[in-house]
Amino acid sequence: MLPPVKPMLAKPVSAIPEAPQGMQYEAKWDGFRCLVFRDGDEIELISRTGKSLVRYFPELVDGLRERMPQRCVLDGEIVLPLGGRLDFEALQQRIHPAASRVRLLAERTPVSLVAFDLLALDDTGFLDAPLTERRRTLERALRGTRPPLYLAPVTYDSAVAQDWFAQYEGAGLDGVVAKRTDLPYRPGERVMLKVKHERTADCVLAGLRPHKSGPEALGSLLLGLYDDSGVLQYVGASSSFPAARRRELMRELAPLGMDRPEEHPWARWQDEAAHEEGRMPGAPSRWSGGKDASWVPLRPERVCEVAYDHMEGKRFRHTVLFRRWRPDREPGSCTYEQLEEPVRFDLEEALGGR
Repeated sequence: MLPPVKPMLAKPVSAIPEAPQGMQYEAKWDGFRCLVFRDGDEIELISRTGKSLVRYFPELVDGLRERMPQRCVLDGEIVLPLGGRLDFEALQQRIHPAASRVRLLAERTPVSLVAFDLLALDDTGFLDAPLTERRRTLERALRGTRPPLYLAPVTYDSAVAQDWFAQYEGAGLDGVVAKRTDLPYRPGERVMLKVKHERTADCVLAGLRPHKSGPEALGSLLLGLYDDSGVLQYVGASSSFPAARRRELMRELAPLGMDRPEEHPWARWQDEAAHEEGRMPGAPSRWSGGKDASWVPLRPERVCEVAYDHMEGKRFRHTVLFRRWRPDREPGSCTYEQLEEPVRFDLEEALGGR
């Protein structure tokens, strides 16, 4: 088995599922999905998009060379444990173009791999084998493994999975994944199920991006929250709207356009130094791929309620879902204080350390 191979994917569901034929439940790890190919001393780390991650995680390659079987293919998640929880924001910083920076971060913030599936071992491929067989083989192959390689804990009890869903978020985990025990490995298909946390927050609408189809349709709403010093910080965007609604919103929000955009709280967004002082849209990013980051400033007068799963530092981890306008809320009341914080939980216990 040679790269690239697409990982098996998950589709979202609203509750932890059960199945007559049995379910295997795992924590949903908040990191970079990765397929690991090893043949002797040669190790390749392949991202979900098919790109090699080897140059960004040299310490993980060295660690896997000591811990993995000589010839195998694993499916797992690259994670960064920091301060007793997973830190995705620090993990993102590891994707850096400068080799010297990569070496420095490898020493300061080493990563780990949580393995949760097996695609091949020695001369045997396991794509067509049921999950129960793949799991048994994975447990034998990784028996006695040590960091930076972890074997993902599993349970077959939905009540235990519910406890994990409630408790493990405090360790920086993302939810729960459910897989049928008779399921073969199906690359690129959404056949697993995932349950993620969702909360709501009232945010200030402070800008918009036009849709790629043209300026008459909305692409995304740009949202902000006020910090303790009264500064409006950019926290994320909401972009999931039907085509007709995109056109309606563009017309509806046009009166909020600013005659003097230089007075907008994020007027300095094109100044790279300004992004060091606070959060605003359009920050230079290694992930942008040259995409147009321009946006239309709006008077920060409207409030909307959005649904989110969790925070990454001072911003939403993923794109949020628009729920409704909140004409009963004043923009100044939309602060970070309203955000729910998960109870802290020991990452070592989530990883099966005790």
